[in-house]
Amino acid sequence: MIKKLLLSCCCLLLVSFTMAKNRKVKIITPYGTMIVKLYDQTPQHRDNFIKLVKQHFYDSTLFHRVIEHFMIQGGDPTSKHAKPGEELGNGDTPYTIPAEFQLDLYHRKGALAAARDNNPAKASSGCQFYIVQGKVFTDEELDMVEQKRLGGRKIPVDQREVYKTTGGTPHLDQSYTVFGQVIKGMDVIDKIAALKTDARNRPLADVPMKIKLKKKFLFF
Repeated sequence: MIKKLLLSCCCLLLVSFTMAKNRKVKIITPYGTMIVKLYDQTPQHRDNFIKLVKQHFYDSTLFHRVIEHFMIQGGDPTSKHAKPGEELGNGDTPYTIPAEFQLDLYHRKGALAAARDNNPAKASSGCQFYIVQGKVFTDEELDMVEQKRLGGRKIPVDQREVYKTTGGTPHLDQSYTVFGQVIKGMDVIDKIAALKTDARNRPLADVPMKIKLKKKFLFF
């Protein structure tokens, strides 16, 4: 009986541990659905995002800031009932999340990253995020990014190759926390990024979203 009880407890702990890791979410938009893998190397950002998704926090919020060849940004809770032309981007949670920079998590195309203000600790917004579209860079352009935007920090060779082929926004590396990556639906980023916007980079036609946790099958 005791052995069975211990085995049951171990199984429950294993299930809880597994469920917390390797999570994916679906970001559903009028332009298609993106599947995003959340990184386990950024547990505070991962767990906060999962918590908000479970609370349906993001449902009916807008991609309120769109800049082609740069990124698409959303997560402002005040955007749910925003009037046309209304300025957005100032809504947030009452808390921030400490930066979780990782050298191997970078702003390649499709990266999910946390927005933030200009606080010195580079702490992230509790809810606003962006997804990178970026552009493809040449070696010469990446050299300039290293010198002028990264303070002389060298971009790793493997990341440099990605920036030269897939593209991204390397000047944001180690300054904003990357905590996920689009693994399906990359074309959705391009469709939203190409939309016409107003002077504040808000799309003229609203782009609402719904975010759901992707169901996880433990043994497959």
